Amino acid sequence: MTYRDGLRPWAIFERMPNGKNVCFYRFRTRTDADAYASLLRQGGGNFEVVFDQQLVGLG
Repeated sequence: MTYRDGLRPWAIFERMPNGKNVCFYRFRTRTDADAYASLLRQGGGNFEVVFDQQLVGLG
């Protein structure tokens, strides 16, 4: 993981029909991630906001 990713622990994952999850975008705050995810859901698709614990504690 890069330092930049470590600054953005909140991520939006898209759940694919084949069972895989794809990281769509990362944010610094959950509020920003939730707002963007709600916009994505309006267009269709299955998106979930998660806190990526692996990134916390870098440095």
